[in-house]
Amino acid sequence: MKKIALAIAFLFAVSAAVFAQTKSASAKAPAFKWEKTTHDFAAIPQGKPVTAEFKFTNSGSAPLIISAAQGSCGCTVPEYSKEPIAPGKTGVVKATFNAAAVGPFTKTVTLTTNVGTAPVTLTIKGEVKSNTTPAN
Repeated sequence: MKKIALAIAFLFAVSAAVFAQTKSASAKAPAFKWEKTTHDFAAIPQGKPVTAEFKFTNSGSAPLIISAAQGSCGCTVPEYSKEPIAPGKTGVVKATFNAAAVGPFTKTVTLTTNVGTAPVTLTIKGEVKSNTTPAN
């Protein structure tokens, strides 16, 4: 009986220690506060690259690091700061779209960061219009 009580007390102490570490680790964490996560270009001319800017603030209490950014295709090129963003400071992620094909489009940029475990997805969309005027 004493062994069971001792085992339960030990498990309780270990779980309390793990919870305390998790709580203090999350207390000092970076966090995004985005102005927007989707940009609609509306109508854009074919053959002219366009760039969207996604501005954010690190609303957390630790430096925010973007370790990678990946466009959903070769026509979408992300650009981002490689330096850590301090708490309270702002940063920007740019997404340049090469409007080669005519028609509507929706593309994404996926960010790998030190904010949580899920990647951040930014979206650009619009419609590429042909530069040629139809013959009468």
